[in-house]
Amino acid sequence: MSWKIQQEPITSFESIGVRAFTTTRDAGSFSLISDEPVRTVMQRWTALQDDLKDDARSLATVRQVHGSSVVVHEGGWSGWLRGGEADGQLAVTRGIALAVSIADCVPVFLAHESGMVGLLHSGWRGTAGRIVQDAIQLMTGRGIAAAEIRMHLGPAICGRCYEVDADVRAQLTGRPATRPGNVDLRSLISEQASELGVQRVSVSPECTKCDNSKFYSHRAGDAGRQVAVIVTKL
Repeated sequence: MSWKIQQEPITSFESIGVRAFTTTRDAGSFSLISDEPVRTVMQRWTALQDDLKDDARSLATVRQVHGSSVVVHEGGWSGWLRGGEADGQLAVTRGIALAVSIADCVPVFLAHESGMVGLLHSGWRGTAGRIVQDAIQLMTGRGIAAAEIRMHLGPAICGRCYEVDADVRAQLTGRPATRPGNVDLRSLISEQASELGVQRVSVSPECTKCDNSKFYSHRAGDAGRQVAVIVTKL
């Protein structure tokens, strides 16, 4: 099966043996709740596992619910683990690939030179619920200094394209709002991480809606989803 992946240029991740990327529209959709035949979508997931086989013995996904729960994987299995409801994952050991599906929400990549990595699906609810802070606190709780965590915010809808109603604006910004307006989720997530001492942050310049020919976008009317993946190589 022929497919392509778009590799985010996260040089600082590569230098510590971490592979991280987001697929593009060229790779096809990874959503199991679209009108595409399940068999076709599952072939893409199989192709993804094949692509990762030299870097990982395991692949972990969760049932995303636009929340702020984060699960921690200690290892001990091989193959594809499909977990319960959560929107964030951490892998303590090398060789565990983490994946989340996205369309406009922010894929948050976290990495540390010890080999611990994380991947979050942060939409407005996850951002308002401070999922990134929960994940960082789980990492620092294991003895990792926040200043040593590397964070990358992947392709997502930009602040110019993302308009929300007044109630959502208020929840995200913590300030009263009386009318709809635009918000930049990646900027808010960066601020939340910096409050905990994270200093190494990079942000993709790409917007899923502006660059809709390259990425699926829910706001642009797409049912398809790309996936974000991170793994510390074996």
